[in-house]
Amino acid sequence: MMAPGQKFPARTLGGPISISGPGGDWGRVRADLERHASALLYAHLDDWRPERAGGPRLRALLGRDWARFLELTHPDVRTRFASSRVLLKFAAAAALHVPPQSIELGYLHTGRPYLRGYDGVHISLSHTDELLLVGLATGGVIGVDAERSDRNLYGPGLGRHLCTPHEVEQIEAMPEHERNPALVRLWTLKEAYSKAIGLGMQFRFTDFGFESDGTVPTEVLRPDGTPGSAGEWMFRTYFVDDTYTISVAVGDAGFGGTDDTAASTALDSGIVDALAEVLGEEEALEPATDDWW
Repeated sequence: MMAPGQKFPARTLGGPISISGPGGDWGRVRADLERHASALLYAHLDDWRPERAGGPRLRALLGRDWARFLELTHPDVRTRFASSRVLLKFAAAAALHVPPQSIELGYLHTGRPYLRGYDGVHISLSHTDELLLVGLATGGVIGVDAERSDRNLYGPGLGRHLCTPHEVEQIEAMPEHERNPALVRLWTLKEAYSKAIGLGMQFRFTDFGFESDGTVPTEVLRPDGTPGSAGEWMFRTYFVDDTYTISVAVGDAGFGGTDDTAASTALDSGIVDALAEVLGEEEALEPATDDWW
């Protein structure tokens, strides 16, 4: 536990990692987890379309999400749901050194996903249009969000739905062409933070804020613009493909990251033995490959 008034050690982030399919740079994902205790990765929908896996393989990859997948009727919604979950499972598998089909997701009442049976790696998921975004963290929580940079958010009623009084004042003082990009950045930061603390849309966006001018690093601010945290959070915003604005929020529990996230060392040996028996010992110990795609 941190002593009263003690600052949290500063976290770092390695930046977004592009993952172009199951054969992507998972080594870099693991390296970022070891170095920064977090990893942020993004992919394009076309590289993770569920039809590329085929029915039986997709069912194995989705696991408990298979029934929910079948209930979805809109083709685009089904595709994004399946693709984002498969990407998330491959990412978690890279961190845990297990096959992706052995990963099972659970969901809190807010819809936030978590890894069933293993809480050493925290996860977050977002998708918009053709972009998929995944965050992983150890020693704390993580939230990610993505939006198209050209999404139109500026208009009447900012102070009623999106911005604190401090943010409204800053936004209105900006040149007109800078207002909407600043609002998209604020929106993604607030979504990411809400996801990280597990409240989602239950936390009103007018109750907390950030600097609206793109200041890096930024911290959580109270509605009047005064600091609202003690350095236990790290926030970053990136721009991807000249099309998307993505933000990440990482909260530090004060215990540092986890050096070894492999399931074989982090899980109880009995659980590992059971996995090996079900999946086959060699398969349980091998990292994720393209065999399941």
